[in-house]
Amino acid sequence: MSNLIWLFTIPVVWGLYEFAVALRMLYLLKRGARTIPTPFGLIGALIKQGQQRREKSERRHQRLMQLLIAMRALGRALPDGLAVLDSESRLIWSNSQVEELLLSDLPERGARLHFSDARAQEWLTNGASEPLIDFANASNTELRLSLKIVPFSDQFRLLIARDVTVAMRLAQVRRDFVANVSHELRTPLTVINGYLDTFEPDELPEYTEVLEQMRNQSRRMVQIVADLLTLARLDHNTESPTGDVSLAPLLGYLLDDANGLSRGAHKISLADTLPMDLIGDEKDLRSAFSNLVSNAVRYTPTGGTIALRWAWHAEGAVFTVQDSGVGIPEQHLPRLTERFYRISTSRSRESGGTGLGLAIVKHVLESHQGRLEIESVIGQGSTFKCILPRARLRYRDSGV
Repeated sequence: MSNLIWLFTIPVVWGLYEFAVALRMLYLLKRGARTIPTPFGLIGALIKQGQQRREKSERRHQRLMQLLIAMRALGRALPDGLAVLDSESRLIWSNSQVEELLLSDLPERGARLHFSDARAQEWLTNGASEPLIDFANASNTELRLSLKIVPFSDQFRLLIARDVTVAMRLAQVRRDFVANVSHELRTPLTVINGYLDTFEPDELPEYTEVLEQMRNQSRRMVQIVADLLTLARLDHNTESPTGDVSLAPLLGYLLDDANGLSRGAHKISLADTLPMDLIGDEKDLRSAFSNLVSNAVRYTPTGGTIALRWAWHAEGAVFTVQDSGVGIPEQHLPRLTERFYRISTSRSRESGGTGLGLAIVKHVLESHQGRLEIESVIGQGSTFKCILPRARLRYRDSGV
């Protein structure tokens, strides 16, 4: 009988002991003890597992705090201004640099960002899909900024503000230098051309080839200077053109120009399927479209085809020049509109190109809120599309 009593008493006593130990452990934990003795048995195993989870959670919390401190230090160390915005453009966080750059335009935490500059505010309201270049803060007009917004989640966006004052000033110095040098070169080149034209090949037969090369290179230099002056004018002219441009005579001129350059060596066609004219600068648009047409003639072998089209586009209208020429390697396409960029120096010089034609096309289209798209396949030809917005179109018959 006594053995049965002990058989039931021992588990009860052991359970009471573990319960008492557990109460003591809980009391020590509540008092904030960092280390406590671990009892034996099931209670001890549970307490030990709880301690391990607690220590793991604390280590994770410490790592997150260290990462947060490092990220804040990184934000303060970066030269660019950074600001975190929510989906409603409310300010969540910002570093000191963006506060210095945006000045009065930066709101209090939790308030919505609102630019005093109308162009910047329109950019923000419309989604800020593209960077805003050359933005001047109302509180400091001498400071030139570039703004960019990068979404990094469904709820948050990162505003990056960069001081581009020095870069813009250097770009202006470069433009002024090119414009001044071009003006200075124009007079001596005119004199040289004049003297070269006074020589007749019959008078100096032994120098016929030399004189012809001099005339060609002199004319090429005159064309380079003319293109540089055109680019300088486009750079300095910030006003949007508002003239009326009739497309029917312009397209006729382009077709005649293409036939004159081709001299029957190509099959040239024109499709005018859009009964709309343009609002813009006729001289600049003619120059841009002519550059594309002359390039197509130059780089299309004899017997090839060149198609000119004026048609509808999803964004408004498009003038397309498509040829069956030699094509352009894909790696060159992103840089074609850079000034003096050449795919092949020898080929460009032989064809009489200046390396500025596509740069002029790009600038003219940008001044008309348009853009240039280029597609090309080696051995099959190239397609150049001048895409113009709906705001630039007007009906031919109404004249509005």
